[in-house]
Amino acid sequence: MTAPIKLFAWPTPNGQKVSILLEEVGWPYTVHRIDPGEEGALDADYANVSPDSQVTVIVDPDGPDGEPYTVFSTGAILMYVADKAGRFWPQTHPGKYDTLTWLMYQIANVGPVLGQAHHFRMYAPERFDDTINILTGETGRLYTAMDRRLAETEYLAGDTYTIADIATYPWTRSIDRQGHAMESFPNVKRWFQAIDGRPAVALGLAALHVEPTDDPWRGRQTGRRMGMVP
Repeated sequence: MTAPIKLFAWPTPNGQKVSILLEEVGWPYTVHRIDPGEEGALDADYANVSPDSQVTVIVDPDGPDGEPYTVFSTGAILMYVADKAGRFWPQTHPGKYDTLTWLMYQIANVGPVLGQAHHFRMYAPERFDDTINILTGETGRLYTAMDRRLAETEYLAGDTYTIADIATYPWTRSIDRQGHAMESFPNVKRWFQAIDGRPAVALGLAALHVEPTDDPWRGRQTGRRMGMVP
């Protein structure tokens, strides 16, 4: 990399997974904090960077054919960076599709369900007990599935740390606010501690000014503002 990547993000789990991967591959990048709750943050000018005004976006100055290239939606960003770097995404079978399976599991299940559980339990302006009970139960089901998988493998996609782990880890940092305890899922706890101790993970969190007690959902009242939109 000759020029830094531009990362447009807010310190939600979706932003964290991208800054962590950029630290893991060792690429220079600059952070442009986009607070979706700030008036005008997602205005027409920002739509020139992100067509759907999604908060997490990268602009690679050295994209295909040497031209600047924009990628939005965090699953696509992780695949783009990992593919270009040739790291954290096995390209042989079955590792390639095991990684994709668990990456899609995070995008389609872990992010939306854990994000909604967190929001409705902690910050929704009205309390809906039925909704909270359903989401808390679904959150437990997802953690149980991950715990079962991690009883068999070191990481989600197998014995190798991949973008599937990088995508999922930030969502598990708030397990207590999702109505569960890490101690209830010993294999997830072992996996979490292994990732949490990686130097690049600490640097990726620090790049977005994330502190251990931070809660990016605080004050957010919509799905987009909660960081549920990638």
